[in-house]
Amino acid sequence: MNTLFKNVTVVTMNDSREVLKNAYVATQGDKIAAVSTEKPEGIFDRVIDGAGKVLMPGLVNAHTHVPMTLLRGYGGGHDLQTWLNDYIFPAEARLDSRTIHAGTALGMAELIAAGVTCIEDMYYFCDDMIEEVLAAGLNANISRGITCFQALDDPAAYPPCGELRATAERYNGYNNGQIKVDVSIHGEYTSFLAPNLWTYLGRYAADNGLGMHVHISETKSEHEECLARHGKTPLQILDQYGVWDCGRSVAAHCVWVSDEDMDLMAKKNITAVHNPVSNLKLGSGVARVPELLRRGVNVALGTDGPSSNNNQDMFEEIKLASILACGVNRDAQAITPLQALEMATVNGAKALGRRTGSVQPGYDADLILVDFTRPSLTPCHDVVENLVYAARGGDVCLTMARGKVLYENGVFFTLDLDKIKSEVEGYALPTMFG
Repeated sequence: MNTLFKNVTVVTMNDSREVLKNAYVATQGDKIAAVSTEKPEGIFDRVIDGAGKVLMPGLVNAHTHVPMTLLRGYGGGHDLQTWLNDYIFPAEARLDSRTIHAGTALGMAELIAAGVTCIEDMYYFCDDMIEEVLAAGLNANISRGITCFQALDDPAAYPPCGELRATAERYNGYNNGQIKVDVSIHGEYTSFLAPNLWTYLGRYAADNGLGMHVHISETKSEHEECLARHGKTPLQILDQYGVWDCGRSVAAHCVWVSDEDMDLMAKKNITAVHNPVSNLKLGSGVARVPELLRRGVNVALGTDGPSSNNNQDMFEEIKLASILACGVNRDAQAITPLQALEMATVNGAKALGRRTGSVQPGYDADLILVDFTRPSLTPCHDVVENLVYAARGGDVCLTMARGKVLYENGVFFTLDLDKIKSEVEGYALPTMFG
């Protein structure tokens, strides 16, 4: 389908970071065909008048656990380790294929309605998740989060590694790249008894051209206990075992990384994914994002799972990423509005190895419209300032992924929200919580 947006203000996020007023954006199939202040030639299946609205790249949520919508707010008020061990891991033990389908579908609705068009997810039951992602129409990098609490003789024979291989062989690159499969080590602290697993997974990622996704230095205790075990930080010990040799890696959280860690990240093309809401809610701390940026590290944004956030509103993350750094550093320019927006668009696209996050010809037609006629977005003296500090997920009035409109003015076109809610309430929650 070919679509033309007209009379719209475009926040391009291109190399010049242009903002175009009274502009046109044309899509052809799943790609952006034209961006101009002059009407492009051609015949369009649909023309959308964007007067009073801002067109921008769909947001990239670079670290989440979508099925954890079923655990939204469960076990709140605890630090990460207590929350995981006493609440989350026991509840996750009761997950099955059907609950994963329900939780993923619910999460897809939340993401789409708030303007997210691409995610990086780490979880279990990956094939079930992928089926829901494909039905919903989003783009996703999916990784099977691998934990191991015992020594392993042969990592290749470890069942989660078999699941990873099967998912990668079936789905990596599926539907012209809508699905990418990445490799995931859940964390150093959930696998340190099997360092040969790290070597195996690092080699598998490198040999098969896959990315790597790991929780890194989320809490002070995680970071310091790793130092006590190995004399090295989580980033450094995993580097020793070849985990970061695949060329594109995502390190989620990075709250306690050292200066030396940051230099390693810049050298090895490891993206730090900042999750400010989750890190604050769990009392984990505040990542030194301005320093990461100064040292040349690509920094993206994520919500983390809905269970520790408790939502997937990326606009909330964008605002907090900027104002948190400004407050902590007592510097109103510590992270500028543009830098915060870059984290949720172009930087996230780089982290996931995708040609998205920017409104320019040849890029994926992952676009959203934000309604700037809302009282909270009026007046508008600076479009980027308003997007970062005033916009919310609820201001998104249209979400397009791969050239297909998935959501418009409260209506989902790929999801049956009533059916999803019925499945969540009638099966998933009783199965997990009785």
